[in-house]
Amino acid sequence: MGDKMEGMQADKFKSRMHSLAYGEAMAAAARDYKKEVQAERNAQPAAMREVDIDELLDDPELERLHSERIAALQKEAEKRVVLERKGHGEYQELHEGEFIEAVTNADKCVCHFFHRDFERCKLLDKHLQILARKHFGTRFIKLSAPDAPFFTIKLQVKVLPTLIMFAKGVAVERTVGFDDFGGKDDFTIAAVESKLRQAGMVPQPMVNSHNSDEDEPDAWKGPGNLRQSSHSRTRHTASDEDSDFD
Repeated sequence: MGDKMEGMQADKFKSRMHSLAYGEAMAAAARDYKKEVQAERNAQPAAMREVDIDELLDDPELERLHSERIAALQKEAEKRVVLERKGHGEYQELHEGEFIEAVTNADKCVCHFFHRDFERCKLLDKHLQILARKHFGTRFIKLSAPDAPFFTIKLQVKVLPTLIMFAKGVAVERTVGFDDFGGKDDFTIAAVESKLRQAGMVPQPMVNSHNSDEDEPDAWKGPGNLRQSSHSRTRHTASDEDSDFD
């Protein structure tokens, strides 16, 4: 009987020891797993830094992309210098003898035929001055109509102000007076810019603007003397810029 009791106690002791050993093994495994996870977390930033700096900087593909970008920037800078020498970025008044060279040497050119005594020409000048700086790829010039009779007659400029737009030396569009800008003296620069976009003189916006059909103004049809647009004749006296220009 005593031997049996001792055997049962020995079995319980072994079972308890086995359980303790198993528990410790599980705890040790859990500690090892936690250490591995922490080690991976600690090692990850260092690996990422190594990829970001060491590997990427030595990557031939990155060097190629960098070289192409530098070459593109250099080409753009050289192109800008050439355009600046041709007068781009400024709103310049030219003499009649400079007109042909300016128009033919520019892919896009906007020319304002004006009269120094016409207030409406000065209003348009104010907007063109700003647009010349904004749209560097287009040349903006102005030509005094009284001082350039040859081109004034050849281009049938009869009402001032007149804008004539050229693409590679070819006249593609014109505006006469303020008819295309709303027919009012307080027209906005956006109205001028919109007309230039329709003519392809400046880049199109992200959203396509509505292109309305414009009829040729009667003010410059047929022969006649240079004069201010018809709208201004209802606003000013005969002593102002509305008088006929001979």
